[in-house]
Amino acid sequence: MFIHVLGSAAGGGFPQWNCNCDMCDGVRRGKINAKPRTQSSIAVSGNGLDWVLFNTSPDLLAQLAAFPPLQPARSVRDTAIRGIIFMDSQIDHTTGLLMLREGCPHEIYCSDMVYEDLTTGFPLFRMLEHWNGGINRHSIPLNGDTFTIASIEELVFRAIPVKGKAPPYSPHRHDAHVGDNIGIQVIDTKNNKTLFYSPGLGEPTAETINLMSQSDCLLVDGTFWEEGEMSKVGLGDKKAADMGHLPQSGETGMIELLRPMQKPRKVLIHINNTNPILDEDSIERKILNDEKIEVAFDGMDLEL
Repeated sequence: MFIHVLGSAAGGGFPQWNCNCDMCDGVRRGKINAKPRTQSSIAVSGNGLDWVLFNTSPDLLAQLAAFPPLQPARSVRDTAIRGIIFMDSQIDHTTGLLMLREGCPHEIYCSDMVYEDLTTGFPLFRMLEHWNGGINRHSIPLNGDTFTIASIEELVFRAIPVKGKAPPYSPHRHDAHVGDNIGIQVIDTKNNKTLFYSPGLGEPTAETINLMSQSDCLLVDGTFWEEGEMSKVGLGDKKAADMGHLPQSGETGMIELLRPMQKPRKVLIHINNTNPILDEDSIERKILNDEKIEVAFDGMDLEL
């Protein structure tokens, strides 16, 4: 299995265009040892030729241009993208689909709740109907059953609901539904290696922890270092939990969750611009290094 990180930042990217927190200002001015990052998305393939996109960030066109395997140039119009999986319906994970309108119809895999949000509160799918019918939508089972994607013969997928938040525009923003956010295990049928991907993981359930522990590689929520990070840097009073994310630090944080898991390679993705782990020389980054937890970056390649 081949995994390519197209983007590794949370919504707004890093640096965020209107933010002058210590992290954003530091990377702009070269005062910290950090890499700029685009908004999170990954591409996964079983053969290196046919790829599945997980989310379509607003930075998608730049991300595609930076990863030539997604444009094999076999004909006048071509792409190596065989399907798109939406993990949720957040703007920073879906808006890039508009940039792919010339390639409609696209094969879209998403939960019923994500489909509802993207046809009502943010009617992305309805807008795209004006380009060759827009999308071919496939419902993702959330009962533990596996599913496949046409032309991706080497990989099998298993989705589970994870606790998080629906987006601000969702008709049920303050009434959580199963399927608002999902985690997905990708299984390579050739060698039985597995990836678990969940960029929005608010409160892990026993099912989530079990699936994570069994996987060979984790790409999981790295949004915030601490619960009150936004207020600490003067950017509002919302806590990590209010936005559906599990911070790294604290007695019930991501570090404590990952520590007993011996099997998987552990990688954090969807890093918010305020998170000090973006500074590779920070104390927080050293803590992660000591825990053998990696931080994803744009262009990172993983192979299982």
